[in-house]
Amino acid sequence: MDERAFLQACRQTMEEGRGKGGIGTLGEKTLHAALKKYLAPEELHREVRVGRYVADIVNEAGIMEIQTGSFGRLREKLDFFLDHYPVTVVYPVAEVKWLINVEADGSLSPRRKSPKPGGAWELLPELFSLREQLRRPGLGFLVPLLEVEEYRLRDGRGRRGYTRWERMPVRLMGEVAAPCREEAWRLLPPGLPQAFTAKDFRRLGRFSGMKGSLALSAARELGAIERIGSKGRAYLYQVAGGPKDAAG
Repeated sequence: MDERAFLQACRQTMEEGRGKGGIGTLGEKTLHAALKKYLAPEELHREVRVGRYVADIVNEAGIMEIQTGSFGRLREKLDFFLDHYPVTVVYPVAEVKWLINVEADGSLSPRRKSPKPGGAWELLPELFSLREQLRRPGLGFLVPLLEVEEYRLRDGRGRRGYTRWERMPVRLMGEVAAPCREEAWRLLPPGLPQAFTAKDFRRLGRFSGMKGSLALSAARELGAIERIGSKGRAYLYQVAGGPKDAAG
């Protein structure tokens, strides 16, 4: 982690964005572009063609793919890359989030802090789309933990009539790396007891019912948790591949 280098990458990205018209007008979103500059300062390592695909970053360690949206479109690309290189999937998470509404007339609301803290475990439900790839060797994950300003556009759609428009990075607060299956437990919600149910898992990760089910399934495919028995009608699980209190 290098917070100074990250801030420099953010400044460069935003300066380029102003030249193209400002927030929301980049060909790629600001957060994605800033992370790419931070993780690959030298331009020759960015946007490299590999076979019929273009990888975000290619360097001596392999390929890095930065995902800030749906993982479904990554499956075919990931299968191809893993046939030739180790791949690290980078998924940024807002550990601290400030919400700003953009009204129809372009005015901005005062920013307010989201009450929900974020963490690396937010990656898990997204990984359900990649469940067939999660057991493949050479696949790892990096979760930058950020402070971000999230701009929501009032367009009559989305939750309460707002759609997420842009996320502007403010600060790099930390990083969680799980470079192999044996370290996938690092992506789990904090505070998991030695034996826990799916309900415990959802509560500690602050997942909705559906997202909790997807996250639990992905964690099992990753080898981060394993089923050890049952308690009444509920299955019991434990952390696998690391210290039993590793997630706490």
